[in-house]
Amino acid sequence: MNIQIFGTKKCNDTKKAERYFKERGIKYQFVDMKEKGMSKGEFTSVAEKNGGVDNMLNPDAKDKDALALIKNIADEDKLITILENQQVIKTPIVRNGRQSTLGYQPDVWKAWE
Repeated sequence: MNIQIFGTKKCNDTKKAERYFKERGIKYQFVDMKEKGMSKGEFTSVAEKNGGVDNMLNPDAKDKDALALIKNIADEDKLITILENQQVIKTPIVRNGRQSTLGYQPDVWKAWE
């Protein structure tokens, strides 16, 4: 397994995901989205596997202005705006090769083991 966890240090679900893999002795790479966000290719790949760009948005994100803007702009502009405002992306994003999940999903991760 080649696990990557994209999230923030303050996100409780990200902490739970890290603990899940730590407890099982599975090595992972943590990517702090406040320091280094997702690339366009990474984001697009994850969005395709998880139901599209709109599913990547966290409806409970603190930045309501950015969220409202993204929901109301043309589809071709959404990707650029989301990548510029990654605080609105649902976390954690856990990647294992071409597979990925949004949020805390230990049942899916078990199937990867």
